[in-house]
Parts: sequence; structure tokens; C-alpha cells
Amino acid sequence: MLLHTTSEELAAPREDLSASRKEELNRLLQDQVPTVLNIITHILESILDKHRQLVITATPPPSPTHGDDDSQDAFTNNIAYGTSPLQSGSSLIRNIFNSPQTSKQNLQPLPPLDQDSEHLSNLALHCLAHLFSWIPLSCHISTRLLTTIFHFANFGCDIQSVQSGTSSFRLNDSFSSSGSSSLGVLAMCCINEIMSKNCIPTDFEEFLLKMFQQSFHLLQRMTKDNTAQSVGNKIEELDESYVEKFTEFLRLFVSIHLRRFEGNSHFPILEFLSLLYKYTFKQANNEGLFACLDIWNVFLDYLITRSHARAPDANEVVNSYSEALESLMEALLFKIQFRCNQVQLEELDDEVVDDDAETEWQHFLCNCLEVVAKTAELLPRVAFQYLFQIFQENLDVYLGLGGFIIESSEGQKLNITAENEVRRLHCSLRDLSTTLQALGRMSEHFTTENFHPRFDNALQLVEKFCELNSFSGKAQLFKLKTAIPTVLKPEFIQVHAECLGALQAFNQWLAQFYLESKRQAGDKYQHLFTPIITKTIESIVPLFTKQTPEKVLLSASHLFLSISSSVRPPFLVELPLVQKLFTEVSQGLLNGMPIEVELLIVRALSNILVLAWPNVAENAQNWASRSANHSGFMRRITSEYCQIKDVPNFAKDKMLQNRAKPCMKRTLHLLANHVDSVSGEVSKTKQIVFQSLKECIEVTLALFPVYISQADVVDEIMSFYLAIIQGLRVQMGVASIQSTITVFMNLFTREQLTAIILNEGSSGVRVVEKFLQILELILQEPGSAFKGFLPTIINISMHQIYPIIAERQSPDIKLVLFRLLFELLQNKWRYFFPSSILTKMQSDTEAVDHTDEFIVIMQSFGQSFLQPDIAVFRQNLECLEKLNEKLKLYHKKIFREMMLVPFLNVLLQVLLHKSHDLLQEEIGMTIYNMAAVDFDNFYVAFLCQFLEGADGIDPNQRSVLDRNFKKDRDYPTFIQNLQRFVNDLRYYRLCNSALPANSVKL
Repeated sequence: MLLHTTSEELAAPREDLSASRKEELNRLLQDQVPTVLNIITHILESILDKHRQLVITATPPPSPTHGDDDSQDAFTNNIAYGTSPLQSGSSLIRNIFNSPQTSKQNLQPLPPLDQDSEHLSNLALHCLAHLFSWIPLSCHISTRLLTTIFHFANFGCDIQSVQSGTSSFRLNDSFSSSGSSSLGVLAMCCINEIMSKNCIPTDFEEFLLKMFQQSFHLLQRMTKDNTAQSVGNKIEELDESYVEKFTEFLRLFVSIHLRRFEGNSHFPILEFLSLLYKYTFKQANNEGLFACLDIWNVFLDYLITRSHARAPDANEVVNSYSEALESLMEALLFKIQFRCNQVQLEELDDEVVDDDAETEWQHFLCNCLEVVAKTAELLPRVAFQYLFQIFQENLDVYLGLGGFIIESSEGQKLNITAENEVRRLHCSLRDLSTTLQALGRMSEHFTTENFHPRFDNALQLVEKFCELNSFSGKAQLFKLKTAIPTVLKPEFIQVHAECLGALQAFNQWLAQFYLESKRQAGDKYQHLFTPIITKTIESIVPLFTKQTPEKVLLSASHLFLSISSSVRPPFLVELPLVQKLFTEVSQGLLNGMPIEVELLIVRALSNILVLAWPNVAENAQNWASRSANHSGFMRRITSEYCQIKDVPNFAKDKMLQNRAKPCMKRTLHLLANHVDSVSGEVSKTKQIVFQSLKECIEVTLALFPVYISQADVVDEIMSFYLAIIQGLRVQMGVASIQSTITVFMNLFTREQLTAIILNEGSSGVRVVEKFLQILELILQEPGSAFKGFLPTIINISMHQIYPIIAERQSPDIKLVLFRLLFELLQNKWRYFFPSSILTKMQSDTEAVDHTDEFIVIMQSFGQSFLQPDIAVFRQNLECLEKLNEKLKLYHKKIFREMMLVPFLNVLLQVLLHKSHDLLQEEIGMTIYNMAAVDFDNFYVAFLCQFLEGADGIDPNQRSVLDRNFKKDRDYPTFIQNLQRFVNDLRYYRLCNSALPANSVKL
């Protein structure tokens, strides 16, 4: 206990010590670490020896083959499928663990310790865990200590055997009632501290050998079945904390050390993976399973990295693990299928969503499929064969449902009523949805350089998806009457949505397919591609009705958008169903549908008309006709909105204005989304979109003053203009932008901005932030076209908005405002500093224009460092550093003379008060860069001035602090000196504040 307290108090002492005393204590403690570790090791070994003797005297010796049976048992238990190296034993294992008889005895389970021994062990392990958190482990850890800790880790595996009375020892009052399991948890904490430090001791090879041996032994103990012939524990019977700590150990072991074993022929890596496999699938709960799957993800990432490195032995390494990975994938596919694992899977909730918008079932499935997907990246052909087989079996069941649809008085009905048949169909539908999702994840393995070699497999899969989509679209099984509607209808909807989503996942493959069909005229690709797109359109367009379930409707909309934006076949606009859809959407087909569906379909239709066709010459793009069609389409879907301005007395009639709000908000949201989607396209596309929206832009500007007091509408207006200026400002032209910005600035008076910010809540905040973002875009424009706006922008920012938000604790608007000021300084530097480099070289003076404005801006940055919000603090610190790096801000005469000292004062005070400790490193860097402008002035003038103004210390302490701040100029040493200075100043203040009044200070 005394050693533990010493470690806690002196390794990281409190603030009531000077820096030199802290360093001295740390050095003295470091000197004593070997002695302390030897003492603790001896204590723990003595306890083990004492109870090992009790076992020897109380129980007969184990049979000579007992240990070998245990070892063999770990490898002969059946794994989910077939045979693999993971199932076979190896003489290598027995050879590697050949050791003296004492080691054999050490590996045997011990009874629970008596209460005194457990208490002493508990204290010793607690002390070790804290020591390991700060001592340099590579210098002090030994295999002897590691082995001792692992022996205590064994206590976590022994609870059930003791409590069930299988040991000759019986519990009585002198023994721990907990079975000493808490010691196992503490031992694993110590081991994890060692592992997390990536410790490499002097006896490295022996250390690794011991680590592997002990890990192997614990895994064997924990994964052994609980039978009458074997002594061991099932994982679900162990302490949950122990299992969590052991899983964390395995994660650290695999991520840090496993690659070191891989190249050594003496380490049975496959057998270790076999035990990890068993450990994974014996977990008592899903959280434990997910933690184990994370370990597999680490291992798979390592293999993927090696395979991508194109090392000479990369394929050989992957092949050596192929059967192990295949077993893992088989087990996971088994686990996520309802026909194989229905009882467990039915317990997972599929309705309530968590913070990540996932249900419990979706979270489970995503975790499993992530591992399957990474395994598929290493073994794509094997993964495809497994998944396709499961997919085909369930697809046959689904397509066969057409034969069970009958007509009834209630309409079409599914003629499957037997309970067991309904249950089997339910499982098959769930599994079909799962395999569709898994196959969609595999789409990336069929594109780019894999397109030609794996073309036949991908084509087979896509044609199956098309067949599935066609059947689902025609049958619309979700409309059928069924024996148990609550069971089958959700599955029909899910399968339909997933098959649409699976085909969408292959949109990049379809895009490459189209390009290949264009490059190789007369090739087989050409006559295969068109039917796929045609069948897909025929299966999804009829779904765009209000009767279609929203989940299916969204999936169909996303697929339609993917085809129009990624694949872009020119013949798409000529398809009769697409032409019909243009007409129906113009007539209001989408009214009343979810807004997301409307956005997706309108974007898709617009894309068909404005996006450039791939591999088609510019003169064959048919831009004139497409532009006319797009203008007509946009005019028809926005006609109601554009007519608002012509309504008599609209500007004064509040009732008319409120009635028009839904139409305005919907249309503006639709148009902003459309403009955002084309912001990265070619200039011709942007020109077409701008010409089509020109009337809407003018109407919006005319309606702006009418709705200036209604923040929810102004929010949509600002979103629309932000998208326009962000994506189409070149097409809009300087004059048009200038007139628009002028209107904004005239409307956003100080009184109006105050009302919006203070009275309109989150909508008002968003309005002001988007206004500032628009001004930021103007400042980013090169040249002098918008130079005339600079005084107004500064006035609005610093005299209208900043005074309102400066003293507010909320970071709302502040981040955007300071980013605007940064862009102003960065892009319009000449507005403040007009002198060129040549002029400065010819003259010692440095001209500064608009001095007052520059000072006000800099003061606002300084003021932000006095406020608690860490996001604003971090952003503004980064802004100052960028300005200094690019434009030498700290070196400017006006900054040196008027701002350098206040900034240094503020940043030092922040360090002293520890108000932004997370940013210590960034603050130190900024102080260093400011001091580096003139180190002599910093050390001679600033430090003295700062100490003179520092309260809570006496003149002698000021002198000591000044003298101890060494005059080093390199960054690492400066930072160390700065930390000592801050620590000692804080220490002096603390000591002085604790003294009674009129005390004599030494």
C-alpha cells in the first residue's frame, strides 16, 4: 500500500512542487524501480509457491498425460464447417511448451487464495498496474515478472471448477468467497499496461516466447468445453470484467506483436488463430463478439496492407492463412443466417434505432459483414462462391412464390398458411436480404483492374439482381394478403429494398461496363449492357407512386439517381418510361411524397438532361436540345413558385404569405439541392442549370424583403443563394453577384441582425451563419471585383454582428465569423498592407492602411482566447499560425508594437489557469513563434514585464522565475523551459496563498 501511494503521489506530483523538485523525485523513483519490482515479484511468487504446495499436499498428482490432453483438446474440438488446419493438432505445440516440471506445475489451476494472501496479492497487483503506467517498461520488465503476472491471470479462469467442488480443496471461512477472480482481472490490467506500451525489453526473444506461451495457455483454458472429462470453464461462466480485459489483451497482442511472430517458424500462428476463433464464437454476448471481431479486423487489415504492398511473398502469406480465413467467413455467414441461427437472431430488435441510426439487428449484421467484406478482399473468389450459393438457394424460394399467388375476394393472396412453412419462408426472406447486402459490399472487387477477369461472375450477379427486381416490381408482394401479415409483409418490403440497393452498389461496375461497350464496338459488351439498363428502368419507374412503401421508394429513387449520375447512358432519355416520368413529375406526381424522394427523382431527371455523356464528343452531346428540355422541365416544376410574385397585394397580405410558405420552402430546398449536385460538373452543365434557374433567382431576390422577418423562410433563401454562389458564381457573373450582395447588406441592418440572432433561435443562427458564408465566398474570389465590399463586410462583421455574440458563451456564429475574418486577412492582405516586398526593401517604413479596422479584428481574436469554448480557441489559434506562416503576421511592425505583448500575456495566462489544457501543445507552439520574432526582447523585456504584473508572488520569486527561464532558442528546449516556468509560477502562487497573513517568506 505504501509503494502504491508513493507511486501515485510522487510519479505525477501535484502542483505544490517546483519543477526541479518534481524532476528530482522522478529521478529518485526511477532509481528505485528495479528494487520495487523485485520486492513485488518476490511477494507474488511467495504467495504462489505457498498455495502450490497446498495443492501438492492436498491432491494426488495429475496423470502424466493430463497436460497433453488439455493441449490437444484445444485443437480437436469441431469448428463450424469441414476440415481445416485450425482443427488439427500439432506436435510443434507440444515441443514449444516443453519445459521443466516446475513450469508444468505452475500451469495447473490453483485453488482460491486465503483471504490474507488475496488481500496482499490485490495490493501488489494494484501497485504494479500503477507503476506500469509511468515507468519505462522496456528497461525494467522481465520474463520472470511477466510469468508471475500471467499465473495470477489464471485465477480468472478457475471460478467454476472451485465452486462446483471438483477440486479436493473445499471452501471454508479462511478462503476467499470470490474465488480470487478479482486477482485475474487485476493481473490482466497489468498485462494490458505492458502490451499498450509496445514494450521491447532487453531479453526480447525470451519475452516474446513467454508472452506467446502464456497467451496460448490462457486461450486454451478459456475455450475448453466444460465436460466431465476436462477441467475448464465456459466463457459465459467467467467474470465479465475478466473476459473484457482478456479480449483487450488479445487486441493489443494481435495489433502489436503478432506480426513479430509471423516470420518465426517456431511459433504456431495458425493454432493461435484457431484458439482465437473458438474464443470469438464462444462469447456470452454480442458486445463480446463485436470486440473479438475488432481483433479479426486488425489482423485482416494487416494482411490487406501486406497484399497491397505487392511484396514478393504477399500472395504466399495470404495463401498460408486462406483456410483459416475461410473458416472464419463460414462461421460468420452461419451466424447471420436465420435458417441456421434463428433463435439468437430473433432476439435482436429491428425497430428501435440507436444514436447511429441503426437497429440492434443492423448493428449486429454490419459488424459481421465488415469482417466478411475484409475477408472477401483477400479471398474474393471463395467469398463469392459462398455468398452466391446462399443467395441462389434463397432466390429460388423467393422467385417460386409466384406460383403461390391466388385471387380471392379480398384481392391477391399468398397461398402459404401452414405455420412451419410461414416460418421457413420468413427465415429465407431474412437471409435473402442479408446476402443481398453482403453481395453489394463485394461490388468493389469486380471493378477497375478486376473488371475483365471477373466479368462473367459480375454479369451473372447483376442479371440475377435484375431478375429479382423485375419479379419484385411486377409481383409487389408487399400488397398481398398473407396468413400472418405482421411476419411476412416487412420481409417482402426489406427484400425489395435490398435488391434495389444491391444493384445500386454495382453502379460503378455498370459505369465501367458502359465505357467498355463504347470502346469496343461490335463486342459482346454492347448488346449485353442496354438490356440491363432497360430492365432496371422498367422495374423501378412504376414504383414511383404514393402506394409504394417508403423504404422501397427510397431505394428505387437512389438507384435511379445512381444510373443517371454515374452510368449516364445517352439512350436513357429516349426510354418511353423515362419520358413518361418527365411528364408526370411536371404534372405533380411527386407532390405529397417524402421530400427526400422528390429531391432524388428531380435530381435524377435533371442529370439525364445536363450531365455530359461519357466517351461522347463535344459536338455530339446535343447540348442545345438538352438545354431547351431542361429549361422547360425546371419551368414547369417551379411554375407555382414563380407565380407568387405576381399575386396581387402579396407583399402586404400576411395570409397570402403564410399560404405560400410551404411552396417556397419546398421549391428552394429542391433547387439548392440540385445546384449542390452539379457544383463539380463541367462548365457547360453549370451554364445550362443557371439559365434554367435564372427566373427563380430573380423571384427569390424579389421575395426576400417580404419574408425578412421570418427566419425559417430566410433560412431556405440563404441556403439557395449559398448554393448558387458556391457552385454557379462564374455563370452568375460579377454584376449579378454584386447586386445580390447589395440587397443582402441593405436588408441585414444591425437591428434586423439583432432580432434574428436573439429572437429566432436556431433558425436565426443558421440564417446569419449562411450570410457570413456567402461573404466568405466573396472574399475568396481573386482580383479586385469585390474590393468595394470590404469596408461594408468589415462593418457588418465587427460593428453589427460581433458586439451581439462577443460575450455570449455559445459558440453559435462565432466559428463562422472568425473564419470570415481569417479569409479577409488571408485573401485581402493588401487591403491592410499595400507595400510590396520591393518597396519594403527600399524603405525601412511599413505602410499600413485601415489601421483601426486591422486593430479591431486582431483584438477580437485576442478576446476569443479569454472565453471557454475550445473549438473557437483552437480554430483561431490555427488561423493566427497560418497567417504568420504565410504572411509573417507576427513580424509586422504594427503587430509587434501593439499586439504581440497582449497576445503573449493572454496565452500565458491560459496556460497558468489550465483553462484549455487540451491545447497545451498548440498554445506552446504559438508562444514560441511569437517569441521567435525577437527572442532578445522576449527574454529581456517581456518576461520582466509579465512577472512584474503577475500577482501572488514576491520580488524574490520573480527574480528566481526570471533567472530559471533559460535563454534557449530551439523549439524543444524552449517548450521545456516554458513548462517549468508555468509550473513554478503556479507553485509559488499556491504556496503563498496557503500562508497565514504577515508570514515571513523565505
